[in-house]
Amino acid sequence: MSKFNQLYNPLLESAHWQAAQSMQLEGNEFGHWLLELDSLSRRFERHCEHFTVSLVEQGMLEHSCLVPNERALIGDVDCLQRKVVLLGDGVPWVYARTLIPMTTLTGQERDLAELGEMPLGFRVFTDRSARRDALEIARIAGGETGLWARRSRLWLNGKPLLVAEVFLQDAPMYKETQAWR
Repeated sequence: MSKFNQLYNPLLESAHWQAAQSMQLEGNEFGHWLLELDSLSRRFERHCEHFTVSLVEQGMLEHSCLVPNERALIGDVDCLQRKVVLLGDGVPWVYARTLIPMTTLTGQERDLAELGEMPLGFRVFTDRSARRDALEIARIAGGETGLWARRSRLWLNGKPLLVAEVFLQDAPMYKETQAWR
């Protein structure tokens, strides 16, 4: 799975993020995927027989490695960095990078460091305190016509996480033209 890291991490790093409101995605054929406020993992489950997550990399990231807009969203703190690929029936659909500040990994949120190949969305969106904000969208190079990506801040008990996701070329969002499912 390191090929995903080599291919898609640079795309995320070079993304020009724009506030979702400024992108006029309402009614766009991809908008309902990009604007999803609930668990993307739960939504993907409805589009396949076997939804899985493959852990690509997980480790500590020093605060000095964060870019300014990441610091603005989660603070100037060391983070646990988690990179995964979401797969539907063995087909890669999303490459995701999550930054979890060390200050978030306290109390009941300590378990976020132990997710392994469990989808982050399964853990986060079972918590009643969970919410998403700071949703940003980017159109990035890759695939035949470019790929869509989104980044958002998640909150658990008032503690932030930052999740960036690239929708890969075989993701259901590119194959589906129907409105909200």
